[in-house]
Amino acid sequence: MSQEINATLNRIAETYVNLVLSVGQHDGSYVDAYYGPPQLLEHVKAVKNSLVDIKSTADKTLNELQLLDETGVAEIILLRHQYLSKQLQSLVARVEMLQGKIFSFDEEAKALYDASPPTFPESHFQKIISDMDGILPGKGTVSERYDEFKKEFIIQKEKLDAVFQAAIIECRKRTKEYIELPANESFTIEYVNNKPWSGYNWYKGDSFSLIQMNTDLPIYIDRAVDLAAHEGYPGHHVYNSLLESILYKKYGWVEASVYALFSPQSLIAEGTANFGIEVVFPGNERIEFEKKVLFPLAGMDINKVETYYKIHELFLKLAYAGNEAARGYLNGTMTRDEAAEWLVKYALMSPDRAQQRTRFFDTYRSYVINYNLGQNLVKQYIEKRGGTPDKPQERWEEFKKLISSPRLPSGLV
Repeated sequence: MSQEINATLNRIAETYVNLVLSVGQHDGSYVDAYYGPPQLLEHVKAVKNSLVDIKSTADKTLNELQLLDETGVAEIILLRHQYLSKQLQSLVARVEMLQGKIFSFDEEAKALYDASPPTFPESHFQKIISDMDGILPGKGTVSERYDEFKKEFIIQKEKLDAVFQAAIIECRKRTKEYIELPANESFTIEYVNNKPWSGYNWYKGDSFSLIQMNTDLPIYIDRAVDLAAHEGYPGHHVYNSLLESILYKKYGWVEASVYALFSPQSLIAEGTANFGIEVVFPGNERIEFEKKVLFPLAGMDINKVETYYKIHELFLKLAYAGNEAARGYLNGTMTRDEAAEWLVKYALMSPDRAQQRTRFFDTYRSYVINYNLGQNLVKQYIEKRGGTPDKPQERWEEFKKLISSPRLPSGLV
């Protein structure tokens, strides 16, 4: 039975890849990565199916998936079936958006990413801001004092590459202790400007990534490890390399040759990339590494590491403030300026960074949930399966299983 279903899934997967590439002809951000046969992409470009035809084919394919009998199939085949179903459902929702259908923030998040984001009242963030008020030095608003406090921890541009390279080397070394990476894996770093994001991994296939760092705004010392782990090891670069080497090349699953950005896969990708920071540097190991290596490279006072991260730990509790700004802005209950003001007050962003973030909302919309909700769901899932902080071996094993499988958000709950 599993062989018969897998044969059907192979055919459906080919349709799925064609559909994703077809949506990409109408939405330039939709296809985040493709490393399948180039002639297929050229064919799709030449044909350029209409959104109506794409949706019709996707609906028919979903109906076929729903008719498959899953009785007695292996778990990996069941996961594959569910993956294709959820990804196609998300694709249909994205097509509907391109056709003009209006979703609320929460409706869109559920339809595209297979997850329901939590809602937090303003009082939730006010309590955290009050806690920060008690420990931040200086005078003025908490946002102003936080911005002033962090100025001492900006990585100067001439030291940026040395600091990032050191963080990458350490993250790679630690990841390789637990995950066997493809022998030819590598990536290139570029420093860019005028982007709505701070970092981006463009996966090119054959275990190679182009990682771009946006230098429009100041880059603080905590971003070195964050971006090295999130974009590189054990984050996006490792995630994409394992999906390609295991699902696409080993299993022959063609759906793994394409990555639809506005899809449930992104919650897993962003969630594991963010949680990967904690996996690669458990406990106080990050602080010790930064004190020994990164702070000296950046020319910063190593005696201030603990103070910086004590305040940074409180700051991280404000993670969902950005979601509330996106929800208000996209639902039309906040103007751009009001969303930016919220981000300054409750996400403690500088005015420039807050405006940059609203431009991120314009392009990526409810995608913001994938970072914080994704991280929380991944963390809960891995720890529930024994990958707790005191069991690093089990944590890495569960992490690797997750980033090399087709499991999706509703499978984490």
